[in-house]
Formats: sequence, structure tokens, C-alpha cells
Amino acid sequence: MLDKGIGIIGAGKMGEALLRGIIRADLAKPKKIYICDINKKRCADLEKELGVKTAKNNKELAKNASLIVLAVKPPDVPGALAEMCDEIRPDTHLIISIAAGVTTSTLESCLAKGSRIIRAMPNAACMVGEAATCYVAGKNATDKDLETAGKILGSVGKAFQLDEKYLDAVTGLSGSGPAYAAMIIEALADGGVKMGLTRDTAVKLAAQTLMGTAKMILDGGYNTVQIKEIVTSPGGTTIEGLAALEKGGLRASLIQAVEAATLKSKALGEKSTKK
Repeated sequence: MLDKGIGIIGAGKMGEALLRGIIRADLAKPKKIYICDINKKRCADLEKELGVKTAKNNKELAKNASLIVLAVKPPDVPGALAEMCDEIRPDTHLIISIAAGVTTSTLESCLAKGSRIIRAMPNAACMVGEAATCYVAGKNATDKDLETAGKILGSVGKAFQLDEKYLDAVTGLSGSGPAYAAMIIEALADGGVKMGLTRDTAVKLAAQTLMGTAKMILDGGYNTVQIKEIVTSPGGTTIEGLAALEKGGLRASLIQAVEAATLKSKALGEKSTKK
């Protein structure tokens, strides 16, 4: 259990998922967790359900929490930091930001010199405890800060420490990845429906197939080439399907999607820097 008050600014889906993960992992007692969001009803609902406390504003939250998770949209970051900057002390506070594209240097420029920052990119799968999250240290963050961030982010899935130069690519791949995966599942299910399966059965089969394949890689030690070889026999059904995917440009489309989302993340970061 972490020996400090925890504050979460932004009680949207990602903020709520981290909140629930922290409580589920017993990293802090609910009475030591503070939340703040412009949607006061949402805060009230979470307070009633989980036993956490609602701060009336970000400044009050910073007074009561020394570990602050910034879970707001990128354009809202400067305002959120400005509201509480007078309360942030480099020797007592650690800020973990999950705002896409907002660099550690931008975050540091909004706070007192020496402020300790961790920048992270989780994905929507944190809502079911299966997030793929990467995190990086600001120039003043300590090894203990990284360890703390690893525990917080690990409460909702798997967390990996990287250099910051890779985080926009992480945003384009795993940050946006659940949407790509959902589209693939939807398309596979459409194919199943076209061939006579019910929609419900087709969606479940497609989703389970992707999940099972992921487990073969993550838990079974197989690589993608090995899996293709296991499933694909000469002159069989799978090679026909793979040929159709190549003809349709699936591989190139996914590569382009990651590139486009990465460039957008960089653009968001540059926009926030200019503010």
C-alpha cells in the first residue's frame, strides 16, 4: 500500500478505471483517495459507490494528495495545472499524466522548478484490467517515483517503462489500438454473418479468437510467424483468407493507421507546448 494520499483529476472512463484499479490492488484506502471533475454528479456517484472523497477543486485536491493522476484531455492540461500549481511542491508531490501528446517538458514548464513528472499512455482496456501502458520519467523523477508509477499503472494491466521519444508511437499503436482491434473484430463478425452465422455468435467468435491469439503470444511464447504456420496448411482455407487480406491491403492499412495516429499525437503535443 502506498503511504500517501492519491488524487485523480478527471473522473472520465480512464480516470475511473485507474481509480478502481488502485482500490482493487489495495494501493490506497478509499478514504485517502480524492477525485475532482467538472461533472460533479459523476464525482458524487463514485464517492457514494467507492467511498472516495471529492475535492471541490484541483487546488483542494493538491492540498490533500501528494500523488496526483492527471486524467484530463490534452487541451485541459494547462488549466488544470494552473489551478493547483501554487500547491505543488517538488519535494512532496508526484504528478502522473495520461494526457496524450503532452510532453514531460511541457508539464514541467507549468509547475515549479524541480517538479516530479511521470508521463504515461494507457489504453481503454484499463477498464477491464488489461491495459497496455507505457510510461516515462521527467527529468526530476526518481527511481522511487518510477516504481510508484509502475504500481499505479500496473493495477489496470501491464506497464512498461520506455524513453519518452517513443511515447507518440505508443499512442499510435497501443493507445489507439483498442479501436483498431474493435474494427477488426467487427469486420470478422460481418464476414461470419455474411456466411450465415448469427451476429452474436460471430462477434463472440471473433473476439475470443483475437484474445486467444494474444494469449498464445503473451503467455504461450509463440511469435506471429509460428502462429501463422500452425494455422496455415498448403492449399487450405487459411492461406486463401490471408491472400484476400493481403489483396485488400490490411497490413498496409494498419501500418498507416499507427503512423497517422502517431503524427496526430505529436501535433497535439506541439499544440499544448505553444499554449
